[in-house]
Amino acid sequence: MSTTEDTKSTKEAERAELGALQAALAAEHAVVYGYGVVGGRIDKGRRGEARSAYDAHRARRDELARAVRDLGGRPEVSAAAYALPFAVKDSAAAVQLAADLEDRVAGAYSDLVRASSGDRRRTAAEALREAAVRAVRWRGESVAFPGLAERAAPSATPAAATPSPS
Repeated sequence: MSTTEDTKSTKEAERAELGALQAALAAEHAVVYGYGVVGGRIDKGRRGEARSAYDAHRARRDELARAVRDLGGRPEVSAAAYALPFAVKDSAAAVQLAADLEDRVAGAYSDLVRASSGDRRRTAAEALREAAVRAVRWRGESVAFPGLAERAAPSATPAAATPSPS
């Protein structure tokens, strides 16, 4: 491969990685918003779990913003509000939303694992694992391939990661 081809290939890989970082950041923004809803509806006995997840996602969001800047990008900003995939009227719906949020963000991290290498890939894989574990805790059961579940279900849409029309 020539030096020009190497440079072109490297630039394409960097663009793909930056795109996956931005997508993961956008997903984390939506998850942080969603956990705000979860926290408002969850039973008292699970509030600590919801708060812990909220804090973990805020930390991941901040890490992703730094990584985007490190690659010369401008981090995606959070929308003022996000459309939820369903109405959250009670604690049971809040638990379902929390599991759904974790599944969706796992998908974004799965894409980041594919697009990255080295330490960033390890960090993305760790975030994917953490999201999968939280989803299992919320749902009470696991899925065969965390991060790929929503791609397998044609009816699943990324509504939790879609900004509400203003």
